[in-house]
Amino acid sequence: MESWRFSAGGSDYVLRRAPSLAFMEGRPYGHHVEAALIEAARAKGVTAPEVVAVLEEADGLGSGFVMRALPGTADPKVILGCDDPDGLLREAARDLARIHRLRQDDVPEGVPVMDYRAAIADLKAQFMTAGGDRPIIALGLKWLEDYCPAPVEPVLNHGDYRMGNLLVEGSNLTGVLDWEIAHFGDSHEDLAFGCMAVWRFARYDRPALGLGSIEDYLAAYEAEAGVTVDPARFRFWTIYRTVWWALGCLKMAAQWRSGADRMLERVVISRRTSEQELDLLLLLEEDAPEVELAREVWDGPIEWRHRGEASTSEIATAISEWLATLKDKLTGHDRFQLAVARNALGMIAREHQDMIRVDICDEGLCRDILDGEKSLSTEGLLSDLRADALRKLRSDVPKYAAHAYARKKWTGEN
Repeated sequence: MESWRFSAGGSDYVLRRAPSLAFMEGRPYGHHVEAALIEAARAKGVTAPEVVAVLEEADGLGSGFVMRALPGTADPKVILGCDDPDGLLREAARDLARIHRLRQDDVPEGVPVMDYRAAIADLKAQFMTAGGDRPIIALGLKWLEDYCPAPVEPVLNHGDYRMGNLLVEGSNLTGVLDWEIAHFGDSHEDLAFGCMAVWRFARYDRPALGLGSIEDYLAAYEAEAGVTVDPARFRFWTIYRTVWWALGCLKMAAQWRSGADRMLERVVISRRTSEQELDLLLLLEEDAPEVELAREVWDGPIEWRHRGEASTSEIATAISEWLATLKDKLTGHDRFQLAVARNALGMIAREHQDMIRVDICDEGLCRDILDGEKSLSTEGLLSDLRADALRKLRSDVPKYAAHAYARKKWTGEN
């Protein structure tokens, strides 16, 4: 979604809208329901923004709504450097517990109730549509099918409760944003999502929202909610949402190809699938046999070859360096897009270096995994997937925090 801040009548507001009407196709509900849902949560004490208007067709602005602006920032880099991360973590746990108190009678009609098995089947369908050829994702899907828990009484899930969607001023929570995928389901799903490695940003050492320990986060949540968190369900939903986000990244390229959203960011995010594959393998390998866990992983050095003419890698690097000179001449979204463009060129440059390019797609292996014929018990499979994951991420997003952790764990090298 897009967010546009503006002033009117001496007050500040934010317009939240879809980049196109096509972008809204296939969603379980539209912005009218989302706006009413936010107001329902705010009425129950959740730190949510006040919705002041919902767009109509006659407005000519597409699909969206207007909220009263709140103080603070959603920038993780700023938030994670706050003076009291422990206090902020407790506030985040408090608001999540309040969200989970809402039941179906508290919110407008149209908010779906999650069927766990159907949701896994939908992920599998997405995987097949995207080619069905990424073995680590196939392993995740098979694990979800094998270990799906029994349903519990559904509570309202925010669906995207993580750093980046929390508005913070100083060390205080000032707003919970982005309710577009809220649904009813297992509270452990929301808890697990915010603790995924990708949402810790640079603070891999602070697994709960990048602010602190999972133990402290869950303890604060339990104290507010009056419930006990189940570790097995927490792990299931961590794996589920890692698969979910891997596929979410993967289909960004399809959105760009279809023309629904031609933003440069879409194609770049599609290459962040490799982040989730590495995280997923770290989660799944806990179940692998000791003999496979101990098997050596080869993560060989990059070999540079210098030729007479400039390589594709060198051309991409040269363009990136030139774009860097424009940074101070741009503002707002254009400056952000410049950073995205440089990231994209970095991917191209690294991918075209000899010995770093890796083809991780294997449709046949994925079929064997999904059919149960191969698993992490298969001789050498875990070692091969570890090596592939490291090389692919080294090409796509080498600065991803989990990359260094996994490389140290799997190869013993810094």
